[in-house]
Amino acid sequence: MVISMNKSIWNNRWRILILAFLIIRVDPSLFIFHRHSDILYLLLYVNDIIITGNNLSLFGNFASKLHSEFATKDLGSLNYFLGLEATPIADGLFLSQLKYACDILARAQLLDSKHVHTPMVVSQHLSFDGQLFSDPTLYKSHVGVPQYLTITRPDIADVVNSVSQFLNSPTTDHFLAVKRILRYVKGTLHYGLSFRPFASPRSLIAYSNADWAGYPDSRRSTSGYSIYLGDNLVS
Repeated sequence: MVISMNKSIWNNRWRILILAFLIIRVDPSLFIFHRHSDILYLLLYVNDIIITGNNLSLFGNFASKLHSEFATKDLGSLNYFLGLEATPIADGLFLSQLKYACDILARAQLLDSKHVHTPMVVSQHLSFDGQLFSDPTLYKSHVGVPQYLTITRPDIADVVNSVSQFLNSPTTDHFLAVKRILRYVKGTLHYGLSFRPFASPRSLIAYSNADWAGYPDSRRSTSGYSIYLGDNLVS
């Protein structure tokens, strides 16, 4: 369930209401109530809240108490939150950013462009060498917006990070690389992340990769990783 609240949330009544909740250190906007086998999750962003849990009675009681304490509006089941689109599937939940991706392409005037099958040429290593791009502000605007898209599109996280290294002095090659990323997004608009329940025992699997001294300018090494809990990508 998604709830919208007015900005008077930050007062003593709110602190008392979530007194039994555990605040997660790695994400101070996430609160968890855990009692025996009952779990309630509360995600707060400014004046919007997502609430979910495994006990309908506990869930209903907390939602009613929240409504009684604050001027709130029940927006129903989760379907759109901070640009993230949540779609129920047969065995779980699918998160995507279709509208956001389309907005990016429209802003870049690439909605009608031909798509490519990879976000970057595999053998390409960007460097500071080359002709400076004539409009650094345009470059920064094109690079900034896809960063938020990486929340549900980890397949472009590495290449977006690569082109972000040249914000201060982009070249024409850098701008062409950014346009290629967007053209790849054009052909993969419906990509996203699927989250499904998994059977016990829970398996935690991590993958990592490294590029030793891969940057041609600084000779820095880069690395990346992905962590799965069951079949779900969690980090």
